Amino acid sequence: MYERMMEIMKGVGTPKVLVVGDFMLDHYLFGNIDRISPEAPVVVMNVTERQEQPGGAGSVVADLAALEVAVACMGVVGDDANGRKLCDMLAEMAGVNIDGLVSDSARPTTSKQRIVGLAQHRHRQQLMRIDEEDTGDISEATQEELRKRLDKLVAWCDVVCLEDYDKGVLCHSFAQQVIAAAGAAGKKVIVDPARLSDYSRYAGAWLVKPNRREVGIATGIEINGNENWHEAVGQLARDYDIANLVVTLDKSGAYLYQRDSDKGELIPTRPRSVYDVTGAGDMVLAALGTLIGAHYDNIEKPTLEEVVRLANVAGGLEVEKFGCVGITRGEIIAELSRERRDQRGKIYTLALLLQELEWQRDKTIVFTNGCYDLLHPGHIELLNFAKKQGDILIVAINSDRSVRELKGESRPILKEQDRMALVSALEMVDYVVLFDEETPKAIIEQVSPNVLIKGSDWTGAVVGQGWVESHGGKVVLMPLVAGRSTTGIIDKVLASYGEK
Repeated sequence: MYERMMEIMKGVGTPKVLVVGDFMLDHYLFGNIDRISPEAPVVVMNVTERQEQPGGAGSVVADLAALEVAVACMGVVGDDANGRKLCDMLAEMAGVNIDGLVSDSARPTTSKQRIVGLAQHRHRQQLMRIDEEDTGDISEATQEELRKRLDKLVAWCDVVCLEDYDKGVLCHSFAQQVIAAAGAAGKKVIVDPARLSDYSRYAGAWLVKPNRREVGIATGIEINGNENWHEAVGQLARDYDIANLVVTLDKSGAYLYQRDSDKGELIPTRPRSVYDVTGAGDMVLAALGTLIGAHYDNIEKPTLEEVVRLANVAGGLEVEKFGCVGITRGEIIAELSRERRDQRGKIYTLALLLQELEWQRDKTIVFTNGCYDLLHPGHIELLNFAKKQGDILIVAINSDRSVRELKGESRPILKEQDRMALVSALEMVDYVVLFDEETPKAIIEQVSPNVLIKGSDWTGAVVGQGWVESHGGKVVLMPLVAGRSTTGIIDKVLASYGEK
């Protein structure tokens, strides 16, 4: 399964996505909180940092840009400093077209200012949010300006994403015009809905992605089990002519309903350490748009179930970060690789390792090798040092036969399976592989790492150095602390035994 998921991500290409909805500007004010104000019972924050970034539909655009997708924006900004700032930020993103953004002097640019305190100067905690907005429907004149640009952008794109925060752009009349135009052009429409009881503005959409609370509001059905999910989303599909629904369920994953088959399925996700849920829904929409809009010329087109599984991964990675932070294709592939490694372990044959590395060549691959007989603090220090030199750490371990060739018939103390198991249990190690030759030259040339690590006590030329450097890599020597060696431990044990 994981190979198939990674293959899909590799085969996405560069789809073209039209994002229509409520574009916002997010302001973040960060500071340290050390005292209570003498003027009132409130905390005093000393500002240390300010940030601005696109929010709302702009956050979806940023997420799509991180996924290397071509994007066109359609929405409304105010004729004000925030609107100009937002347009500039979006235009600076690679592959983003802002020709569909209309300036309306009668409304402010929707903006949200978040006050974020740093508890003990470390842990971020949102204290307050200040909004500036007009949530009324956009005027008929503004709708007309958007309509003039709609057909051209729909013809250009592969898929249309609607990001609705109920701030007036996706009012009933304009949302229906977008869905109708997309339908006439044969383009799918994916909707991240607002918290509404009436989904008529989304009628005819190909896919709608509410969260669990939004489903309850839209249907009036109390959700308490899989049968209720099926009842609720089935009702939405029938009442509003929606072909598919994906209900995001936080740590429980997502519930996928496909109207044609009247089939519902719970798609689980891996539990996460949630740092901030802000933007997770935007990231899921961006992933859905990317995967559904892609053409997949060289591989079999993914099923909707596979698409939702991948979107779950993207959303899960986003909640582990603070704020709205785009997730890249490389991060999704790396996460899939980690999940597969967690499932099958870290010990690989060379053939399987080389297959695995085909998905990892955009990362910095670090390689080190040794006998690792009687694991000791010196080994731990070297491996920690090695991991800091790149993204992926591979440890090649001498076979029992090669250890005997190097160190004599009394070694190794531990068999190769035990030595590999101990090293693979270390958090900093990503892959463990066995080699049978007296030197690691052959395996280094096949792995072709970016960084080759050796202890500074090594004398002479480092085995594999020429190959690594000729392929753009480097050799790094780690300073070693004297007296930390397996031989020293064995000698000490033997001396102690002899004294008895």
